Amino acid sequence: MDNIYLIMIIALAVLAIADLVVGVSNDAVNFLNSAIGSKAVSFRTIMIVASLGVAIGAVFSSGMMEVARKGIFNPHEFMFNEIMIIFMAVMITDILLLDFFNTVGMPTSTTVSIVFELLGASVAMALIKIGHDGGGFTDVINYINTSKATEIIFGILLSVVVAFSVGALVQWVSRLLLSYNFERKANWVGALFGGIALTGITYFIFMKGIGGTAFAKENYDILNGATIKGFLEDQVLSIVAASLVFWSLLAFLLVTTFKVNIYKLIIIVGTFALALAFAGNDLVNFIGVPIAAWQSYEAWVASGVPAESFSMGFLADKVPTPTLLLVLSGLVMVLTLWFSKKAKSVTETEINLSREGDGKERFQPNFLSRGFVRFAMATSQMSSYILPNSWNAKIEKQFEKPMISLKKSKTYEIPAFDMVRAAVNLMVASVLISLATSMKLPLSTTYVTFMVAMGSSLADRAWGAESAVYRVAGVLNVIGGWFFTAFIAFIAAATIVVIINIHVPSMVGILLLIAIMLLVRNYISHNKKGKELKAEDRLQKSESKSVQGVIHESADNISNVVKRGNKIYTNAINGLATQDLNLLKKNKKQVVKLSDEIDELRDNIFYFIKNLDDSSVGASNFYINILGYLQDMAQSLEYISKISYKHIHNNHKKLKFSQIKELKEVDERFEQFFNNTRNAFESRSFEEIGIILGRKKEIITLVTDKIQKQVERTRSEESSPKNTTLYFSVLLETKDLLNATMNLLEEYYNAHDSSVKPATITSADGQT
Repeated sequence: MDNIYLIMIIALAVLAIADLVVGVSNDAVNFLNSAIGSKAVSFRTIMIVASLGVAIGAVFSSGMMEVARKGIFNPHEFMFNEIMIIFMAVMITDILLLDFFNTVGMPTSTTVSIVFELLGASVAMALIKIGHDGGGFTDVINYINTSKATEIIFGILLSVVVAFSVGALVQWVSRLLLSYNFERKANWVGALFGGIALTGITYFIFMKGIGGTAFAKENYDILNGATIKGFLEDQVLSIVAASLVFWSLLAFLLVTTFKVNIYKLIIIVGTFALALAFAGNDLVNFIGVPIAAWQSYEAWVASGVPAESFSMGFLADKVPTPTLLLVLSGLVMVLTLWFSKKAKSVTETEINLSREGDGKERFQPNFLSRGFVRFAMATSQMSSYILPNSWNAKIEKQFEKPMISLKKSKTYEIPAFDMVRAAVNLMVASVLISLATSMKLPLSTTYVTFMVAMGSSLADRAWGAESAVYRVAGVLNVIGGWFFTAFIAFIAAATIVVIINIHVPSMVGILLLIAIMLLVRNYISHNKKGKELKAEDRLQKSESKSVQGVIHESADNISNVVKRGNKIYTNAINGLATQDLNLLKKNKKQVVKLSDEIDELRDNIFYFIKNLDDSSVGASNFYINILGYLQDMAQSLEYISKISYKHIHNNHKKLKFSQIKELKEVDERFEQFFNNTRNAFESRSFEEIGIILGRKKEIITLVTDKIQKQVERTRSEESSPKNTTLYFSVLLETKDLLNATMNLLEEYYNAHDSSVKPATITSADGQT
């Protein structure tokens, strides 16, 4: 039995490494977003700066490890065998929970996960002990560090409100003073802003970095016997004032003499500070529990006392974390940051929600988001009535976005937001997180960085009338995901404690095996999904500026829609024939995906028209009509997929053999039609479109004959009303699908014919 604890320690060490990899990939968004979104510096520079911050922050994070040892439960109430069950349950839950949320793309917080896992596991073990001892339910509070746990939980929840409010306030004041033309302001303005930002960032770097070292806690005669940490805490005002003067003067010198962009410098220093704060604050989430378990194991082995009798009270004392473990953890975090594919793409959600301008929105509005937007608009109107008109005019002028005029031939990727907002995001987030770290509070870096970015977006008017409801819905979805994480973490950890307690050796082995299988399965599934996305024929936005270019670019989209539409239609018929509910369910998802992509193209019409050359404005009508026909095709396919799935899902009678046979005939004829169409567009043999159009009557006659046969069957034979309705619906929608496709072909054929003829005449005459 004693060997089981050594095995558990080894398993916890492996889980800690896996947790570091998964956690850093998930949390890279926290300290990379602002720098990447502003495009102030190169991605390589951002990664180097962030890596330095992570490495240094990991070394100075020892103090935060106390959260895992005594922050949630009272260690003296548990024996060694019980604490090992708690730690094992927490780590298994944590790795599976983070991996699950990352796989399905749901937002989560590593801090919230670990806190509520420790709480759930401790409560479950406490209830088991109380049950054995014959105590009451209220005795649970004796086992839980209620004051500290409550402080941590409220601190995490309060961070949402504080981060959003502070981010919004600082951004509003910054924009009011600097406007969007901040680079044209006097040098002293940028220098002062830089001085304030760098003062805030560097002070908390000192508090976090120097305050966490061993020599900072020793007494020095030069400080009148005080410690460095104590001096930093007692002399806040004088240190901040001196730093403000120093950094402001240095910033002014850099701006005037060396022509340094002070905003880029703030972003670089801020990224370093945020990465440092992340590592210092969040490292406990990944290795705090395994280190506490290892230290408990060492103490138990040295004691010679049976596991059931060895109290864990020593965990309440200060136990330094070996520096070597912190260095190795920092190395794993840095390597993950560089080589994890997910860490390079994880920034999408936050950047999309905080970006300037319109575009494809990931979230759909709901009644809460609409209510919040209406309330915000009413509040804004009320404030405009209260303030004098002259003040309102000045404020509006400061928030007026400059127009960027670019040549038609120039391609330019506009940043998601400017450097002022990026600097504010980094400055406020790093200050708040470092402040919480200095107070030994495991403030969620995810909550703080995300809510600061959302608050600054709101204050910066990035959420316009056409995007506000979507962005607010996104924020609410993310926050809802955080609460869901807390609930699942508590329940899952408590459940695993109960399972392990049944028989420790066998249950630990079974759970570890299940965990490995799930991790491997999710990894394979994630890779497979990524390959499918790369291989999939996604629709592309048209970026051409001429009629001929639009015609050729649209050909690729039409080919892809026809190819995917053919597969969707065939799957619907096959699903009905074999009553394959899974096939029909997947088919529904595919057609919804196709419809979404077509909608995205329609959403881009405004920018497409603005991008056209003056001589090619006529291409807009062609492009709009093409998209309209593509949408008609998608709607017909969606309806056929929907009614087919509904029929089988409701367990209605299957179609008769004759009905299936006729639908197969229609499908075969349609497959030939779709393949010919796709080949014409793929090979750019647009002359073949005329041949395909000539067969329109033939295909329509085929579908009409099948409808007539079903009418005759309905009158002469017994038939299921549901089957008859389904059969007619499929055939009628098939006719609509055919008409939409033929209309598209006619539009394309006419447009191509008219655009080619003038070019042919010109080349023949030899004149322009």
